[in-house]
Order: sequence, then structure tokens, then C-alpha cells
Amino acid sequence: MTNNPMWRLADVAPLEVRSPDFDDGAALPEWARARDAGGHDQSPELRWIGAPEATRSFVVRVFDPDAPTMSGFWHWAVYDLPAATDHLPRGAGTPASGLLPAGAVTVANEARGEEYTGAAPPSGHGEHRYFFVVSALDVDHLEVPAGATPAVLGFLLRAHELARGMTVGTSITP
Repeated sequence: MTNNPMWRLADVAPLEVRSPDFDDGAALPEWARARDAGGHDQSPELRWIGAPEATRSFVVRVFDPDAPTMSGFWHWAVYDLPAATDHLPRGAGTPASGLLPAGAVTVANEARGEEYTGAAPPSGHGEHRYFFVVSALDVDHLEVPAGATPAVLGFLLRAHELARGMTVGTSITP
């Protein structure tokens, strides 16, 4: 067993995923934290390269495996990003921003909001990791039932995933 929550996923081609807003393995910016943790619930900019030619859409998910829930905490999930998409600008996780491409669909997060919810580890719980994962799919549209959770989205995309990459940010609340 490993400390990487992705260890049981199928091997697929790699995508390079990064953010100009934080270094891989480093702290997320304060504004990417939850409002009740001193932040602004603003999603960081994400960029990816290396998608296979057969890519027809992308999925972006943000997951905290360190949340004290036995199932982690999903902060954001969006699917049906067009194949021409190679980045999401800072703030794309805010629905009113209009920064997601047309046709993209956001799944409700653990707080039941169809938006990015920022980092907010419980006080005294130590450092949490936030996995920003981008998956390239071989379909234009993923059939996801209304009300599905990010975990269900992850299950449904498995049969269509061509490539996957991630970058990890961290956060701690004293």
C-alpha cells in the first residue's frame, strides 16, 4: 500500500499538470483556502500538456485524501471540458465567473455546492494534500446521472480515460 490515493487506478498515459499559482507539493495560496479558513474559495489556475491525439474531452477533479472521513473530501469536479482545452484560469471554479468552457458540467462537491470549495483542514489536524487531477477521455460527453457525486464521476470515467496527470497542493490549519 502507498500514501498516494491514486495507487489503485488503472495505468494510463501521463499528462503533465501544473499550476503557476503553486509548486507541486507546496502550500496552496491563501486565496485558494475556504472562506471559513481565511481564504476566498478561489480555484487556482491549472495547465496541462501531453494529451493523446484521441482525446475528445477532459475531467478535472480536486480531492483531499487526508480529510478525517474515511473517504476523503471532494472539493471540485468538472467534466465535458472540450478537447481543445489545455488550461483553466484562476477562479474557473466559481460558477458566476463564466470562466469554464461552454458545455462543461460541474458536479456537486462534498459541501453539495457545484463549485470549487477551498482547502480547510480541521484545526490541529495537520497538513492536508489536495490532488488536482486532470483526465483525458475518449468521449465528447460523459453520461453522468443528475445528482451524481465526484466519486461516481470517477467511476464512470474509468472506461474512457486515456491519460491522467496531477499536481498536489498542501494546506494546514494551526
